[in-house]
Amino acid sequence: MADLHEDYGFFGPDSVMWRVWSYPTSLAVGFIRAVVIEELDPFLVAAVDQSEKVYTQPKVRYDRTLAYFATVAFGDSRTAIEASASLVKVHSMAKGIEPVSGKIYDANDPAQQLWIHMTAWHSILLAYERYGPDKLSEEDELQYWAECAVAAELQTFDPALVPRTRDEVRAYFESMRPKLASSEAAQKMMNHLLTGGDLVWPEGWQWIPGARRLSNRFLRAAVLATMPRWMRKLGNCEQPAFVDHAIVPLAKLSHRLLATSKPLQLFVIGKLSPRTKPVVEPVLRGVAPKRSEVLTPAEARQRYDAPTPFELYESIRAQADARNPRLKGSTHR
Repeated sequence: MADLHEDYGFFGPDSVMWRVWSYPTSLAVGFIRAVVIEELDPFLVAAVDQSEKVYTQPKVRYDRTLAYFATVAFGDSRTAIEASASLVKVHSMAKGIEPVSGKIYDANDPAQQLWIHMTAWHSILLAYERYGPDKLSEEDELQYWAECAVAAELQTFDPALVPRTRDEVRAYFESMRPKLASSEAAQKMMNHLLTGGDLVWPEGWQWIPGARRLSNRFLRAAVLATMPRWMRKLGNCEQPAFVDHAIVPLAKLSHRLLATSKPLQLFVIGKLSPRTKPVVEPVLRGVAPKRSEVLTPAEARQRYDAPTPFELYESIRAQADARNPRLKGSTHR
């Protein structure tokens, strides 16, 4: 059993976020959809492509990224605040020149961080509603997006920019559409990430005949079926309409079966993302934390004497600009 959390973090058992993000659809389909769509931002894909770690260390990147999102969602307030600060510091090293436009890319740039945040929250919800129990009620959906704004306080952009309704979410993605682009790097990355079985398939399980190939086909079909066709066209990753329809009942059934057993879910999580298991185990087992309280990010920062992510970003950026004036600044849009 994992160690007890100090508190319920920023959401807690009454949150819609816990209900949606703890359902099995978030672990692979929702998460992979998010990271695939992210690559349509030319500045983001430039940063990811530069490091090449998605290609050379795919399982490590999957594990660390999923564990971060799980920490924000389910971890206690201290751990989430520390994880946020660590991520800002890691992202501060991802800065350079986007090769097509010649403009600066910066992984901590507020606009880029909002794009990452929105693709994650939207993708997790969409996978839940498509392959999970059902659509949220109007009241629950409003609460979900309000909680999305709470989580935004752990990133470098203004939480007021987070859409709060389904129509506002649609408007945000529509506003981003002219800023997205297809490139060789984006298409290569998107199709690499769509081989989800290779990203999440546990080491040492290659002995199961054909299972890895089957999981690749299943995850690719399930993810693509949730993506609008214009995104698929940009990513050169289209699939026939009949596959879009055929995958729905299969994906619903598989996720429903997994959701019936908490021990099975924890076993799968432990195999796919070892760093994530200790974060979510107390939540899935219904184990109360040491203190039954839910904090706001502002309360947590005051308690632990921590700066906001934007304040930390500005401090790091000022130091980096002094060292390398060629990359001074970060706003590219």
